[in-house]
Amino acid sequence: MEERRKSKRLELEVTIQIERLDKEDTTTLKYVKVGVTDISKTGIGFIAKEPLEVESFYDCKLQIWTKEVIDSVIEIVRVNRNADGSYNYGARFIGMTETDALKIEIYQLFNEL
Repeated sequence: MEERRKSKRLELEVTIQIERLDKEDTTTLKYVKVGVTDISKTGIGFIAKEPLEVESFYDCKLQIWTKEVIDSVIEIVRVNRNADGSYNYGARFIGMTETDALKIEIYQLFNEL
């Protein structure tokens, strides 16, 4: 399978909280906790029990290894259902500040040393 990611992904033990943004008539998922499987400065992979739609947008609060919280918007770009009923998601960051993207990139550099 051809690699389509623009940035190298890191495995990282953090959780994010998400809330649906793009549909007024949809019940928002307030603070859905998910398990992050990998992260890069351009996107994130995570596992959740709740079904989320591809091309949907969520406000994302990501607590990183320094205990800082990065606020961003994510767009769900792929989903795969697991045998246990959970879902693997791939999402891209939208509206992340350069400073926050740099924090992820710096962690990546230290992790490779």
